[in-house]
Amino acid sequence: QIHPVESGGGSVQSGGSLRLSCSGSGIFFSSECLGWFHQAPGKSRKEVGNIDSDGRTTYAENVMGRFTISRDNVKNTLYLQMNGLIPDDTGRYFCAAGSRLPNNGHCVWFDDTHYWGQGTQVTVSS
Repeated sequence: QIHPVESGGGSVQSGGSLRLSCSGSGIFFSSECLGWFHQAPGKSRKEVGNIDSDGRTTYAENVMGRFTISRDNVKNTLYLQMNGLIPDDTGRYFCAAGSRLPNNGHCVWFDDTHYWGQGTQVTVSS
């Protein structure tokens, strides 16, 4: 498996929940940062949040309290639990890997497309 593979997308109504999964190789999963990105229709890709190898998470303000990122180190799988979905959450969701800057702990995402999945579509209707 070269690219990570996302799954779990679908169509839900406002207030609903979905759990996305990202299955990656050992190389992908051993990266210092694993993250989820959201690309709304006609807009640029934005980071939803990330998790490091110690399980520490960071979230974008607009998903804080609604979304949870977790990882299963045995299954090499990254998860995104999405609760309280709203129409603005509609779009394609991607997982990615990166490294962590030593000075500030921020994640820098790899340009290599091998570290990015093809995405899974989420549609939230009002």
